[in-house]
Amino acid sequence: MRLKEQTAIITGAASGIGASAACRLANEGANVVLVDINSCSKTIESIRQLQPDANVLECLGDIRDPEFVKAAVARASDTFGELHILVNNAGTCGRVGIKDMVLDVWDRDLDTNVKATFLFIQSVVYPHMLEQQYGRIINISSISGINGGAVSGEDGKHNRSGPAYAASKGAVIALTKWVAKELGPMGITCNSVAPGATETAITANVAYDLKRQVIKRMGTPDDIAEAINYFALPESGYTTGQVLRVDGGYNFG
Repeated sequence: MRLKEQTAIITGAASGIGASAACRLANEGANVVLVDINSCSKTIESIRQLQPDANVLECLGDIRDPEFVKAAVARASDTFGELHILVNNAGTCGRVGIKDMVLDVWDRDLDTNVKATFLFIQSVVYPHMLEQQYGRIINISSISGINGGAVSGEDGKHNRSGPAYAASKGAVIALTKWVAKELGPMGITCNSVAPGATETAITANVAYDLKRQVIKRMGTPDDIAEAINYFALPESGYTTGQVLRVDGGYNFG
């Protein structure tokens, strides 16, 4: 229970990596604030199975909307007091190439993956984490933001993540490093977890070439949640600005 009496906000908490992260942090004793546009009832049920007495708050809405973000953070603060951990996990992923990319998909991926991350960091840090001189920010990026997207399948066609997704996740990594430099002197760390091929809704029906990995299986949301948990702990306080690849050994460079 290393996070007892701490509060964590997790976006995209209805399923996948966000749900696993919420369960993992709740199991460490944290109060968890589940943010999603969809119901988090399944996540809440899973948390209750692990920790029947866990404190859980559900905030449903569009994370791209600045007013919703402010309201969700205010509800979290009103309910639990100080805010200690922010996990920016929610994301969207278009799988079309440059030729077929349309602005609606481009804007959706950039707004969900980058704009919302910025909005939550801004709203949680100022004034909450700044006043307490403590915070743990974990941004979920992707190996797509490092190497332009893993080639999916053996045919090399555009079932890999598209350019908007790769650009957005690269931006998340750059933002992570900027925030780490800005807020480190205030006791606030900012790190990123970069998953590889992981079993989530985003990767459903996509065949990855696992032969290129050292560990020849798909990752699970629980694999990613363990990395998130490390960055959320007080013990990670000397680590900031880092991008931890959790990708089965796909990318060593």
